[in-house]
Amino acid sequence: MTQPIAPALAAPESGLPVLPELAERVAGAAGRAEPEPVGGGPVLHAAACGYFGRRGLWTEPGQVVAAPGAQGLLLALLASVGGDVLLTRPCAAWYTAVARLAGGASYHVPVPAECGGVPDPFALLETVRRIRGEGGRPRVLVLSVADDPTGTLVPPETLHEVCEAAEAEELLIISDETWRDTRYDAHGTVVVGPAEMCPEHTVVLTDLAGSLTPTAWPAALARLPDTEYGRAVRDRTLAACTAVRALLAPPVAAAVAHALDEPEPVRARMAAAARLFGALATAAHGRLALAGALCRPPQAGPFLYADLGELRPALAARGVSDSVELEDHLGARLGVRAPGGHRFADDPDALRVRFSPLALLPGDAARQRALDAAEPLESPDVARALAAFGAVLGELTEG
Repeated sequence: MTQPIAPALAAPESGLPVLPELAERVAGAAGRAEPEPVGGGPVLHAAACGYFGRRGLWTEPGQVVAAPGAQGLLLALLASVGGDVLLTRPCAAWYTAVARLAGGASYHVPVPAECGGVPDPFALLETVRRIRGEGGRPRVLVLSVADDPTGTLVPPETLHEVCEAAEAEELLIISDETWRDTRYDAHGTVVVGPAEMCPEHTVVLTDLAGSLTPTAWPAALARLPDTEYGRAVRDRTLAACTAVRALLAPPVAAAVAHALDEPEPVRARMAAAARLFGALATAAHGRLALAGALCRPPQAGPFLYADLGELRPALAARGVSDSVELEDHLGARLGVRAPGGHRFADDPDALRVRFSPLALLPGDAARQRALDAAEPLESPDVARALAAFGAVLGELTEG
């Protein structure tokens, strides 16, 4: 069912330092006065086609829409499709607010035990049929194969069941694949997206800001199905972007096109980022386990999601009884944001929280040193950050 939206986070979380090669591209295009076309120009589209093609998705330029940020692009997509939206619980903090702005109702379906990012397939079918029985119009399922907030990857067999359920109920899938390229173990879970299983029913959405380009440079891509319906949705999405002038700034578009070509410096940065995310998140997961928290082992991206319910008595002694108070307490103790589960459409009374271990590294210089380290855990900056994190968790276990 729908529920109140938590106040939006004040600003995007800071990410990795700017890659010098991308900064040069921005500077080189700073004198461009002609605006980038709505949805992106030919150079950007060609780069996007290559980017998706290297991931097993043959793509034509007419299937691509680029926009200044994933939030606005998802809003345009949802407004173009219409109807009610199905989301997971928990889900990325911005999904619910965007779904509400699109004008339809939003419904959250619990995730399975093994991962976040997708709904339990049986719960999905039950929810869709209940919505229709109440006169609703479920049209879209938003999922994430590399999940924010849980940091997990969806096993292919689970995703296949979800795709079958979505197809059976004639739902359009919007697959957020922002963190797909940041899996920690190249020999672990194979990352497969819905577009590889049901291409005619899937829109791929990827937020490039943070995963491929700096967080301060909002840029996102959508790859739509090569069908009559997909083309109609693309046309309506472009019309929505035109109405609100959702255009990429030319210097950002130039840097994005270069990054999408994935030259060696960009590939090296992506590999270093995955190595750093994995080291930080895995170490943080170990410290959470020692403190008695429950947390799915993170597999990709910069986040992990913990349930501190086992620490409820100790937290209650500190005046913490729900996720709002938990966010305030941990934010004050850590000195960085630790959003509570209520921001991710989770039960506010549950003591759940999303951690971003990268945020514990203070500033670009420390993050650059950690990126440059062959073994990030051997970096003094990383060691200090993890020690401080462990100390805060240790306080919670003390009577």
